[in-house]
Amino acid sequence: MSPIVAARGLVKEFQAGRERTLRAVNDVTFEITAGETLGLVGESGSGKSTTGRMLIGLIPVTAGEVTLFGQSVTGPGGAERLAAVRHRMQFVFQDPNGSLNPRMRVRDAIAEPLDIKGGLSRAERTERVAELLDMVGLPAASADRYPHEFSGGQRQRIGIARALALRPEFIVCDEPVSALDVSMQAQIVNLLLDLQERFGLGYLFIAHDLAVVRSMSRTVAVMYAGSIVEIASRAALYAAPQHPYTQALLDVVPRPDPDRVRKPALAGEVPSMLNRPAGCAFAMRCPRAEARCRSETPVLREIATGHRAACHLV
Repeated sequence: MSPIVAARGLVKEFQAGRERTLRAVNDVTFEITAGETLGLVGESGSGKSTTGRMLIGLIPVTAGEVTLFGQSVTGPGGAERLAAVRHRMQFVFQDPNGSLNPRMRVRDAIAEPLDIKGGLSRAERTERVAELLDMVGLPAASADRYPHEFSGGQRQRIGIARALALRPEFIVCDEPVSALDVSMQAQIVNLLLDLQERFGLGYLFIAHDLAVVRSMSRTVAVMYAGSIVEIASRAALYAAPQHPYTQALLDVVPRPDPDRVRKPALAGEVPSMLNRPAGCAFAMRCPRAEARCRSETPVLREIATGHRAACHLV
């Protein structure tokens, strides 16, 4: 099956002063097919959200190529091709409070994409809003209320309803459950899975927790310091993680095993992209790092069928 979304060698740089450049995303490549979820996992500052925003044109690409629904939307003429397919993609934001206008009733927040596109009568607009609320498990009467009258989980449902308004085929979910408690996280994940099955949606599901993406994703990519350091099927990555960073992330995932000794959280922080270290960016935190790791940058290479990792030690 052909991918509906593909990234090839994506790079994003930001100017940090007159003479300094911050490379937030470096040579990122992946594909997503219809009805599939790619989980993109990593700590804060690893470049996940920047990648998601580049993918659907919210921020421009510095280098590399984005292909959407079979058409390249980078390079000459890319802006026009992106405009033609923009309605087929949407974004669900991390913070449901910040993504909803507190002065706008729910019906108007959900219908905003419909109003921009135009073509619906008042009755059709009202009917579509009620339909969208039902899709996300909220009563039609919710349409008359304001965002502050809802819980965090309900506000995220409203955000998802708005994302579905134009019947998209692909949605970037940027840490959509990170601000919610565990029970509400499960409800939102299950809702997204139900909608995916119902409409054949493709997702890029961004998270900082490997436990969250396990039930969502067919393929999982682990991102560190702007680069993908490991990518594999869900089964392969959770059963046999190869990169030390992936192993460290999995070590802190809670598991229902009373005899398991949970390891402490990974020490240190993602290095600054302004002062990226030589060699492997993870070497300064890696317990297995060797001299080669601190001087030579590893290449993302295939270590088993469909399983790639960027590490000198595997």
